[in-house]
Amino acid sequence: MSVEDLTAEQIMTRVLVTVTAEESPLMAWELMRRADVHHLPVVDDACHVLGVLTREDVAATWCGGGPDEHSRRQVRSLLGRRRLPKVGPGQTLSRITCVMLDVGCDAVPVVSAAGRLLGLITVSDVLKAVSGRAARDEEQGRTRERGGEVRTGLFHLSPVLPPD
Repeated sequence: MSVEDLTAEQIMTRVLVTVTAEESPLMAWELMRRADVHHLPVVDDACHVLGVLTREDVAATWCGGGPDEHSRRQVRSLLGRRRLPKVGPGQTLSRITCVMLDVGCDAVPVVSAAGRLLGLITVSDVLKAVSGRAARDEEQGRTRERGGEVRTGLFHLSPVLPPD
């Protein structure tokens, strides 16, 4: 199979750490740090993508306040009004890279026809595909055996803060 024939479904990262829009930037930062990821999809309760938060988004809004201040804000406030490109699982690598270049982003959510998050494609995933290191079906585990069902790794941690 040539690089031109690769689809989003074949190169996307399938197991994701996500966060809801109501979560705090402090929690988002901690999730990214612990999972060692640079992109964190922001989803609603039905797993529809509202945005993709980056480490830079969180760092740029850090205003020097303490943990208490940052735990009271919501990730929703960091999403802004930038365009959120999305691609379907059948989109080709060529189309995906065009979308990323046109919008100026380094991560694109892969969504189902119903709009549910299936995976995420980052620049690293594109480079792996171009270099021939894209994950093969057997490396993706049993995902394909379940008919392509992908479940995001949803985590909810609650910080323990000192009393007011």
